[in-house]
Amino acid sequence: MQTATLKWFLLTILALIWGSSFILIKKGLVGLSPMQLGSLRIIFSALFLLIIGFKSLTQIKQYQWKYIALTSLFGTFIPAFLFAVAQTQISSSVSSILNSLTPLNTLIIGGFAFGLTFKRSQIIGVIIGLIGTLLLIINGALNHPNQNYWYTILVLIASICYATNVNLLKKYLSDVKPLSISTGNFVVMLIPALIVLLSTDFMNVVANAEVQNSMIYIVILGVVGTGIANIIFFKLIQMSSPVFATSVTYLIPVVAFFWGLLDNEMLTPIQFIGAFIILIGVYLSSKK
Repeated sequence: MQTATLKWFLLTILALIWGSSFILIKKGLVGLSPMQLGSLRIIFSALFLLIIGFKSLTQIKQYQWKYIALTSLFGTFIPAFLFAVAQTQISSSVSSILNSLTPLNTLIIGGFAFGLTFKRSQIIGVIIGLIGTLLLIINGALNHPNQNYWYTILVLIASICYATNVNLLKKYLSDVKPLSISTGNFVVMLIPALIVLLSTDFMNVVANAEVQNSMIYIVILGVVGTGIANIIFFKLIQMSSPVFATSVTYLIPVVAFFWGLLDNEMLTPIQFIGAFIILIGVYLSSKK
């Protein structure tokens, strides 16, 4: 498959996988706390990647491990907990829409921290994206008084973490195989995730049927939505650009929205407009 075709194919696969992640988080939170969900997601991913990629760790040079640690922190560890906590208060559909700000944040961080240059259309895109975000949050807070929309800030922080991760990967780890990066990331995170899990009451509730049912969703989320998806994503970053790779977040809300409909979630007309404005802003900010 030619490179141009392959990168679009990988982008589509990622959209389907990550677009389904938000509903899996929602189902996992039925029986698990956010801290338990986030740590289990990392642990299941780590076990899977160690099985298939342990030998690939030898390809990581000693000086590259500091970047592996940084990308594990920004790319998975922090966002895993932020999304879990956020979705205790906001819907999976809204969470996925706000996640689409990642390319915009990739551009901003790339410009200020990694030397990328801006075009006027990209600056306009940043402003439009922020307007759409504010519209989505304010209208959601008014129409869903039972939900605490301050928690959307956690999703915005997660998207900034993702943007930082992508720029780090492109600049410092472009010559490392995706499987090596993914496996290295989760080797670094495994012990901290176990510490977080054991600091909760998980051992006391693990026998509950509701907890075990939620864990099934998190196994899928960890292995497919995190482990396999990260390998694909790192490959996509290496064969394209940081902004193109993060443009997968344009498509994620579409997949997540349909899952939300099946689970009786619905956006208001104003929130639809806000989501559309965000996508326009992200599109403009991502133009070369």
